[in-house]
Amino acid sequence: MLDDLKEAVCQANHQLVARGLISMPWAGVSGITDNRNAFVINAADVACDRLRPTNMVVIDMEGNVVEGDHPPATCAPTHLILYKAFEQVGGVVNTQSPKATAFAQARRVIPCFGSAHARYFHGPIPLTRPPNKREPTEAYEAYTGYSIVECSKDRDPLATPAALAAGQGPFAWGRHAMDAVDNAAALEAVASMAVDTFLLDDRTATLERYVIDVHYQLRHGAVPP
Repeated sequence: MLDDLKEAVCQANHQLVARGLISMPWAGVSGITDNRNAFVINAADVACDRLRPTNMVVIDMEGNVVEGDHPPATCAPTHLILYKAFEQVGGVVNTQSPKATAFAQARRVIPCFGSAHARYFHGPIPLTRPPNKREPTEAYEAYTGYSIVECSKDRDPLATPAALAAGQGPFAWGRHAMDAVDNAAALEAVASMAVDTFLLDDRTATLERYVIDVHYQLRHGAVPP
């Protein structure tokens, strides 16, 4: 079973490159085991498009490396915290996709302007608060995870499966590793559309909640409470 998960996470990491979601090495995809006692993540010292299942690193839910010959991606503590907080989530990804990263760097949420956004995300993409002076020096990756949980606390994590880490970049998640990558790709697409919308008219109104509900339901079949 773990071999299957390593293969799935490996292929999901390859998709980060294939879909143009990363331009720098600090990124990665992970997937959690069915019994949620460990997760698999990419190695820090192997490029995503060169990864093989044998390069995967297995980490337990205490954050200990239990299998693997490589150091894990530096984002592993963030992924661990998201798995602990979001029990329905089976895969997590962080990228540097250009437009979503621009929103994170500008410290702006991504508004829901249109139906494409609403079919993937049930409302705006939230933004974390910036770190205080202590948090980055103590455990920056862990702080990032806690801040994402904090800004997503009033949302169904599978209804809005993404967040922007202020000054850092986008994170996305899903029911499994490839689902998380699909959501990361959707996040970049709606971020790009939002940038163009702002350029045309920076006073554009966001979709009404009932319109968001209709489009979300068309794809998912149900609207979260």
